[in-house]
Amino acid sequence: VQLQASGGGLVQPGGSLTLSCVGSGFSLDYWGIGWFRQAPGTVREGISCIGSDCEASTYSADSVKGRVTISRDNAKNTAYLQMNNLKPEDPAVDYCATESFGKCLGYESGPNFKTWGQGTQVTVSS
Repeated sequence: VQLQASGGGLVQPGGSLTLSCVGSGFSLDYWGIGWFRQAPGTVREGISCIGSDCEASTYSADSVKGRVTISRDNAKNTAYLQMNNLKPEDPAVDYCATESFGKCLGYESGPNFKTWGQGTQVTVSS
């Protein structure tokens, strides 16, 4: 049971990235999938979450609202986080994780998220 996050990189302010989170060894259909970020010296922040295939609800933190779109492709067992208009305060290591209730409960800080990917670095610089 693993999650593999990818898609991070270096972008200029105002640029875009799409992060991917691929599940292996289990189906993501029944799980809430959250994206989190953590910059050096800061606490982990939940930035977006999508409920299970049955719930189909999405959530975004105020810090990124209007700039991110979370989605899932069950056929590819993959979740995505498209980030637009990246700002200098956005750089961090971004992680994906699964939540067993399928409802994104506690996505703001992640206590209900049990399986975590390894993280992908997002850097914003001109």
